[in-house]
Amino acid sequence: PRSFSAAELVRAAPAPLQPYLRLMRLHQPAGTWLLYLPCTWSIGLAAAPGCLPDWRMLSLFGVGAVLMRGAGCTINDMWDRDYDRQVARTASRPLAAGDISTFQSVVFLGGQLSLALSVLLCLNYYSIILGAASLSLVITYPLMKRITYWPQLVLGLTFNWGALLGWSAIRGSCEWSVCLPLYFAGVMWTLVYDTIYAHQDKRDDIMIGVKSTALQFKEDTKQWLSGFSLAMLLSLCVAGMNCNQTFPYYSAVAAVGAHLAHQIYTLDIDKPEDCWKKFSSNRTVGILLFIGIVLGNL
Repeated sequence: PRSFSAAELVRAAPAPLQPYLRLMRLHQPAGTWLLYLPCTWSIGLAAAPGCLPDWRMLSLFGVGAVLMRGAGCTINDMWDRDYDRQVARTASRPLAAGDISTFQSVVFLGGQLSLALSVLLCLNYYSIILGAASLSLVITYPLMKRITYWPQLVLGLTFNWGALLGWSAIRGSCEWSVCLPLYFAGVMWTLVYDTIYAHQDKRDDIMIGVKSTALQFKEDTKQWLSGFSLAMLLSLCVAGMNCNQTFPYYSAVAAVGAHLAHQIYTLDIDKPEDCWKKFSSNRTVGILLFIGIVLGNL
């Protein structure tokens, strides 16, 4: 019997659509969650004390996350199609496999960005400008693995822009004493989960000459991940104190810390399947924090 999942949804779609849905990684929603969850934290923290987060904004940012993650994956695959052909895990991606031409991917990218712009235009002027400013990061991130061993840092700067945008969408501007620590916490979190993710491909990356924090940290990975996790937790505490959060919020931060500690302690960096499992489990980290924010507000 078929289970209801994003992968099943893609497989059930008409055959001509399937390569485009795979190009935007609709069958692998973990990345969309990781892009969306910092937005939910910010929207939740910006809610008035005693109130639930704005569900309209949560829905709007959810649609935006699907579109922008899809656009980011399309740009990534356009830059990396020659590299992807040389890596077993990515060789079946639509551009690498030749299921979609470069021209078709450009047209599809234009459609995704146009829809994302429509979502952005639903926000206030401050947020429109702030959101548009992230596009340079979206476009340049895929190039970073050719230049630096820290592409995961640039991904963190890109993926956590919603930590700034969510607050401004509710309040009309950023409260930097809250938004900057929250953004920094998200960047540290990305360094944790995407370094774990990068360990899946480290052998192929060495062969084809691309860089990552996994190759930079090598056997010291767990120490680095522990440092990033500690920085994330401290930043979350600062953000919470600066917006007068309450006990449930700090309980959630403690639960996040326990989850990250378990991830790092049990991680086997030489087993790709374990790296994928740990990477995917970070959705739970983000949801735990969002629940803590909502309960703390109430």
